[in-house]
Amino acid sequence: MTTEDFRRIALGLPEAVEQGHMGHPDFRVAGKVFATLGYPDAAWGMIKLAREQQEVMVAAEPEVFRPVKGGWGAKGATNVRLEAADEATLVSALTAAWLNTAPPALVKAFKVPST
Repeated sequence: MTTEDFRRIALGLPEAVEQGHMGHPDFRVAGKVFATLGYPDAAWGMIKLAREQQEVMVAAEPEVFRPVKGGWGAKGATNVRLEAADEATLVSALTAAWLNTAPPALVKAFKVPST
């Protein structure tokens, strides 16, 4: 996958918008960041997962996912190696991050995409 694939999938989620944060493009729902691009470098994205989700994804696909270094990673922030991810994996990961961040009423109305 590429940065453009990441961007397309993220912005395809309901009410997602792209802004900037600390010099990186970020993706928000209801003003809250659920994903970013370019951290730690252009080969990576970041998604906000629950710690348990992070553990499952890293264990299942360690070539794609790794915890962000430091305190953010300990709270579930997870790097995604774009080149190693496929479409279904990226859709699933970004959808999980969006579901973790979106307001409950929006989540309730959301239909999870099938891949």
